[in-house]
Amino acid sequence: MMSVNDDVELRPVRFEVNGKTVKAAVEPRLHLADFLRDHLRLTGTHVGCEHGVCGACTVLVEGHPIRSCITFAAACDGKQIRTIEDFSDDEDMIGLREAFSREHGLQCGFCTPGMLITARDIVRRLPQADEACIRVELSGNICRCTGYAGIVAAVAGQIRERQPVQQSDAATGAASKTATQAFVGFEADDISGSQGDTAKTSASPPLQLRPGWSRFAESFTIAMPAQRVWDAFADVPLVASCMTGVEIDESSATHARGRISVNVGPIRASFAGAASIERDDSTMTGKIVGAGNDQKSSTKTRGEVTYTVASQTEQSALVSVVSEYNLQGPLAQFSRSSLVQEVGRRMVADFAANLNARLSGTGSAAKSNAASLSALWLLRISLAHFMRRVADVVRRRD
Repeated sequence: MMSVNDDVELRPVRFEVNGKTVKAAVEPRLHLADFLRDHLRLTGTHVGCEHGVCGACTVLVEGHPIRSCITFAAACDGKQIRTIEDFSDDEDMIGLREAFSREHGLQCGFCTPGMLITARDIVRRLPQADEACIRVELSGNICRCTGYAGIVAAVAGQIRERQPVQQSDAATGAASKTATQAFVGFEADDISGSQGDTAKTSASPPLQLRPGWSRFAESFTIAMPAQRVWDAFADVPLVASCMTGVEIDESSATHARGRISVNVGPIRASFAGAASIERDDSTMTGKIVGAGNDQKSSTKTRGEVTYTVASQTEQSALVSVVSEYNLQGPLAQFSRSSLVQEVGRRMVADFAANLNARLSGTGSAAKSNAASLSALWLLRISLAHFMRRVADVVRRRD
């Protein structure tokens, strides 16, 4: 059979597409994505890179996710094909759609059809997948909006929904329920714990990181006795004055309200919010739990900081800090650990220098209005992060 226009030989094909038999004559080099969109008008399959990289065109062929932009339609002759339009009564897909909405796992929506197809494959094929595994499995689907935190949280939530409820592990069940809830406003009085609760104020981070959250840890030395450093940490205005980009509007021993400004390359954000403060004098451990909102970008954040002060020598103290955070909204793309850790390291270094200066009576080191990361640093960190990801992929293949 010949094409009328360019004498290219057409090949007869027969598929089952979304449960219906489809017969057609196609050019040998016609991609499946183009056939689905242009011939069958199934436009839920999106075409982005057309090189099999971005994952927007992902569909199922014989139950397996494939890139339809680099798969020839003729190569699928006799096979079963499912596109995003075919999952209206699929329980896993219904659950994932609800989870994506609840966890803010989509913004422009261009990547969402392919992301959902891949996510469904993950929850069905890897019922024990943790956050690290989910991120690896999603690495072939690119989202330029969300930063992936909400997407990962949505997939993790659906995996938990599919698992039998373990009545004997009430604590784990409660944690899972909390992790899948949508972002809610922060009220400092509601989360403040009782004084002396050492379990809550332990500076050791939990072994299991909550889905959608990131973590970094830093430590530094203050040239003062541990008790004096611990007492200084109780002075909220003093601590805030040593932190780059932090402004306090009101504070007490158990709560604070203010804002923190951060610059990442050309991005400027100012998060206004509140925090609850817990301290345990017997172990010199503390915990700060807070939430805030950047009105310009409509980005919300939650965070928990635990810290420990320990004697290093008679005249010096070691401060260990663990920070966990969650971003939801347009700026969530900057929640990648490599970027945030660099900002965190700079903030911690500035804080240590300023606190040392204040406690020693030599004044305060220069303090800028916002924690910043220049465009050149941003490029360097992004490239380093990319190379680490490539190396990880190569190791897994080997």
